[in-house]
Parts: sequence; C-alpha cells; structure tokens
Amino acid sequence: MTVVAIIPSRLGSTRLPEKALLRDTGKYLVQHVHERVRAARSIDRVIVATDHERIAAAVASFGGEVAMTSPAHPSGTDRVAEVARGLAADLVVNVQGDEPEIDPADLDLLVGALAAERDCGIATLATPFRSDADVALPSAVKVVVDGAGHALYFSRSVIPHGARAGDATLAPLKHRGVYAFRRATLLAVAALPVAPLEQVERLEQLRWLHHGQRLRVVITPRDGLGIDTPEDYRRFVDGSVR
Repeated sequence: MTVVAIIPSRLGSTRLPEKALLRDTGKYLVQHVHERVRAARSIDRVIVATDHERIAAAVASFGGEVAMTSPAHPSGTDRVAEVARGLAADLVVNVQGDEPEIDPADLDLLVGALAAERDCGIATLATPFRSDADVALPSAVKVVVDGAGHALYFSRSVIPHGARAGDATLAPLKHRGVYAFRRATLLAVAALPVAPLEQVERLEQLRWLHHGQRLRVVITPRDGLGIDTPEDYRRFVDGSVR
C-alpha cells in the first residue's frame, strides 16, 4: 500500500499573513510541518501543495517536494485533490501547513485505522477537550461518534448537549483537521456539491456525511497547536527554543 502525505499551503491568510514563510525558529513554518510528517513511519512520500512561487522556493530550499496548484481552490481538500489526481497512491493524508506540532505517531494511527477498515474511505483525528473554556469556543470544532467509532456529526456548538471536559460518560471530543483518504474517495468528495449543513456550520466534512460517506474517528490523547494568529506562532516559537 502506497501512502502519500500532501500538505496544502497557501500564501494568503487573513489573521496571520504569509504564515507558511515565518521562520523565527530558523526554519520556515511549513518546514516544521514537513519534518513532522516525514517522521511518520507509514508515509512513503510527502508533497507540499501550494499556489505561490515563494512557498515553492522555500520548500525547494530545504529539499522538499512541491506541487503547484490553482489559486482558486476554496479549501485545502480541493488543493490536495488536485495533486492526488496525478498520483498512484492508495491512501492520501491531508495535513494542514500550519500544524507544526502534529505527532508522527498520530499520523501512523490514522493510516493504520483507515487501512484496516476497508469499507471506510476517510479517517480523521480527535482528542478529548482539556477545559470547558475550550469546549465553548466556536473555533474549536466538536465531533460525536457512534459505537463503532464513526462520526455522527461535527459542530461549532457544544455537542453532546451539556458535555463538559473530563466527563467520563460524555466527554466532548475536539476534532483535529487531519485526514486520511482512500484516493478514490478523496477525488469523489472533492466533486460533491455543497450541503446545507456545511453552509450553516462552515465545515466541509458535513458535506461528506450528507452525501453518505463514513468517517472513522481516531481518538488520541495528544493535541496539536494549529497556527492561526500571531499569538499562536509566538507560543510555538517560545516552545521550540527552550
């Protein structure tokens, strides 16, 4: 089985412009992500998918493989799908270019779970919330799963109703936007029309559920720091130089 990881990385960012090229640690932010993904034992090849020559040049400078994509894609999944169309991979892992603390072991868990469940086309990561304050944040996406570990629903609201961090019975799960796809499934979901729930929640995975896809949710105790704001990046830099 051939597994390719694709890291979508665009230059534009509303809250943190050109974040992929930040290098206060001495390495580009996208380089940190690339190194973490390469450390996963289950991944055979890593490609950065970008819409800008500056990111392409940065990736080339540290010896990474890069693929140029259309600047018109509405999501990272669409950018990943464009690259995947030209690959012969069995599984495609989508790791966002602003996840410099992604744990390689979690990527291995994700790939292993999807490889083992042949009637499922998508797997994703989730972790228990650590505080009720985080549970209440609309930016922290929640997911609930069925008894077999498949996603029932994703929301920016608190689900299940009344759930609290640390609750042994109804512990809320934080969705992490890292996915593994069967290549054929990735290409299929990239072609699906937008669904009403997706528009309400602004979550593309609800499109996939709406159209009948099953999503295996792999629960890990490890969280990751996604870099969305200058404050996020400063915390990452401070932790990297200790």
